[in-house]
Amino acid sequence: QQRSALAGLYDATNGNEWDNSTSWLSDAPICEWYGLDCNNDDEVIAISLTMNGLQGSIPSELGFMINLELLDLDFNSLTGSIPSEMGFMINLELLDLDNNLLAGSIPSELGLLSNLERLDLDYNLLAGSIPSEMGLLSNLEQLYLGTNLLTGSIPSELGLLTNLEHLWLYGNLLTASIPSEMGLLSNLERLDLDYNLLAGSI
Repeated sequence: QQRSALAGLYDATNGNEWDNSTSWLSDAPICEWYGLDCNNDDEVIAISLTMNGLQGSIPSELGFMINLELLDLDFNSLTGSIPSEMGFMINLELLDLDNNLLAGSIPSELGLLSNLERLDLDYNLLAGSIPSEMGLLSNLEQLYLGTNLLTGSIPSELGLLTNLEHLWLYGNLLTASIPSEMGLLSNLERLDLDYNLLAGSI
């Protein structure tokens, strides 16, 4: 199943045009393929293909790689939407998809990633509202949603993210007032709400 999901990623993102695709789809052990790390059971736990010339969409079957702890596909040219199936990646601790061309809405299923510590979707074309389910990410320390096309209000549920240290929502089209629940973020070190359409009092 790992090989099938990885082959799907390769095919969906124009793998033959990647900057580095060493050993991909070869007979070499999967753990020797470029950008992959495995645990002692030869299960892939990390995919890091940052700045590697990926073009195309993220295939839904990638979501079934449930042993993944790190998925870093930032600084590529990925298009399409974020698959809701990524909510199955329950061991994921870091998800970096920033600096791509991803569109559509942020799937509410990402709220199922209870081990997630960092979610970076900065610099894409994501639209719609911020899902209230983001408030379920109790281990989240860094949430970056800046420079997208997000609308609606900041969900009060973000105030439940008591481990949050960085919250960047700058450069969107967010409206309404800043929810008072944000005052519950006792570990917050950096908050950036610049360049939105927020109103009301602080």
